[in-house]
Amino acid sequence: MDTIGLFLCGDVMTGRGIDQVLASPSDPTLHEGYLESAEEYVALAEIRSGPIPRRVAEAYIWGDALAELGRSRPELRIINLETAVTVSDEWMPKGINYRMHPANVACLSAAAIDCCALANNHVLDWGEPGLIETLETLERAGIRTAGAGRNGAAAQTPAVLPVDGKGRVLVLSMGMASSGIPRDWAAGATRPGVDYLPDLSPRSVEGIKQRVAEVKRPRDVVVFSIHWGANWGYDVTEDERAFARALIDSAGVDLVHGHSSHHPKGIEVHRERLILYGCGDFINDYEGIRGHEAFRGDLGLMYLPVLEAGTGQLARLAMVAMQMRRFQVRRAAEADVRWLSAMLDREGRRFGTRSELLPEGRIELRWGPD
Repeated sequence: MDTIGLFLCGDVMTGRGIDQVLASPSDPTLHEGYLESAEEYVALAEIRSGPIPRRVAEAYIWGDALAELGRSRPELRIINLETAVTVSDEWMPKGINYRMHPANVACLSAAAIDCCALANNHVLDWGEPGLIETLETLERAGIRTAGAGRNGAAAQTPAVLPVDGKGRVLVLSMGMASSGIPRDWAAGATRPGVDYLPDLSPRSVEGIKQRVAEVKRPRDVVVFSIHWGANWGYDVTEDERAFARALIDSAGVDLVHGHSSHHPKGIEVHRERLILYGCGDFINDYEGIRGHEAFRGDLGLMYLPVLEAGTGQLARLAMVAMQMRRFQVRRAAEADVRWLSAMLDREGRRFGTRSELLPEGRIELRWGPD
C-alpha cells in the first residue's frame, strides 16, 4: 500500500517578536494598545526564560522540530502562516499587526515548508500591498500558497502538491469571522483578499464540493485547511463537527486541518479520515505574556499523519510534543508530554479517539474499538 506522509501544524507566527530576532528585523514599531515595540515581546520572553540570541540563523526558530522532520521524512510540509511577509507600512487599525521582513523568508525554507495556508486574520494586517508582497515573496521562495490571492479566483485556487508516483495533494484554505477575519478581507473579482467562509451551512458545503470536483483527479488527496473559532477553549460546536463531517461525507475532502485556537484541541477520525479541530500555535512570541495558563499555550504538537495514497484514509497519526522556549521549538519535558496526552484523551472521548504514549515525546492516536 502506497502512503503519503504529511507534517501539519497550527499557527506559525513569525512576525513581531520572532521577526526581531531573525537576521533582518522589520521596524519594531507597533500599533497596539498593549506594547509599543516588537522588541518588548522579546524582552518579556527573556524575563521568563532567559537571554534570546539576536540575528539568529534561519533554522533557529524550528529547533528540535528539524531533527524530528528529518527522522519522520514526511513527503509534504503544510503550515498555517499567520503573518504578513512585507515591508508595507499600511497597517490596518485592528489592534494587533504581524509582519515578517521578506528577507527573513528563508526561515520557512529552512524547514522545507511546501505550502502555507493563508486564509487567516493576520495575512492582511499590512493592507493589500502587504498581502501582494507576501504572495510574491513566498512564490520566489518556491513555497506554494492557498487561501489568499490577488482576486477571488486566485484566493480560491488550491495549492497542488505532487507526490512522486503517488498522486497529488490539493490544499484548500478558508477562514471565518469566528477567528477574527474581517468580512471585508474577502477577496473579490478584482480585489485582493482571503478565501472567506461566511458560514457552516449545507450551502457552503455544496460550494466546496463543486470546487473540489472541478480539480480533484483519481488518486488525489484533499486537505481542507480552515481558520475558525476562538483563541482559547476546547469547545467544538455541533455546527463545526457537522460541517467537518459533511466535508468528508459529500465534498470530497480527506483531511480537515483546523486552526486558530492557541492550544491543541480534540481530534476525530470520521470514516477513516482525520479531523484536526484545532492544532494550536506552533511558533509565536507569546512566551512572556501572562493569562490563560491553564490551557498551556506554550505547548504544541507536530502532527505527522500518514494517509493511504489515492483514498486519503488515515493509516496512522503520530504527534510529537514540543514547547516554545526562547523563541525556539524544543522537545517538551516528559511531564508536559503526559499533560498533552491526557488532554487528548479527555477531549477526544466524545469523538472516540485516545492517545498512546511512545518514547521520545511521541504520542500515537488510537481510534475505533479498543
